[in-house]
Amino acid sequence: AGPTHEYIDPVRFLSNPSSGKMGFEIARAAWYRGAEVTLVSGPVSLVPPAGVSVVNVTSAQQMYEACMDEAADADIIIKAAAVGDFRVQEESAQKIKRKKGEDLVLSLVQNRDIAAELGRVKKPGQILVGFAAETQDLAANAQKKMASKNLDIIAVNDVLAKGVGFACDTNSITVMARGCPDVKCSGGKDEVADALLDAVLRSKTRG
Repeated sequence: AGPTHEYIDPVRFLSNPSSGKMGFEIARAAWYRGAEVTLVSGPVSLVPPAGVSVVNVTSAQQMYEACMDEAADADIIIKAAAVGDFRVQEESAQKIKRKKGEDLVLSLVQNRDIAAELGRVKKPGQILVGFAAETQDLAANAQKKMASKNLDIIAVNDVLAKGVGFACDTNSITVMARGCPDVKCSGGKDEVADALLDAVLRSKTRG
């Protein structure tokens, strides 16, 4: 759940507006249903759900390591985090000072693709769920992501739509699962979390 922070120097970082609310609601809903839940969370200002084991991380690399450490023991993995795709090639050890008349140029390199790596090492019977925060061609982009990362289920939303996605208490998703009709769900993030878990359980029952 949540964002990652990719530091440029000791006081600045690259990130995104993710609040972690969707991932936290999924963790809470899963625990309510009797699951043993481990929540890997980027930097957020949320109270962890009761009964849930939390692993706090900051960077995409730390999130990758934590997810890979936990993955082997998981029956279901839900990747709701907004992981930074890029980090600076070289983090400055000291605060970068502004120089009059000079632009700051950053060289960025790609972070590891956590969902793709989890899809690569997925065990038989394990369910891997991803999220796709899109701004256009939602269905096509989600299907492409599901295939390229070996996901069983993907929840796609239009982050430009009102009341959807980052920092909101509400969400509207389309759940796409292999061999099943698409399911649309809107409402509070707690309601959306329950609808997503229903889809996961249907997929696991078929498997």
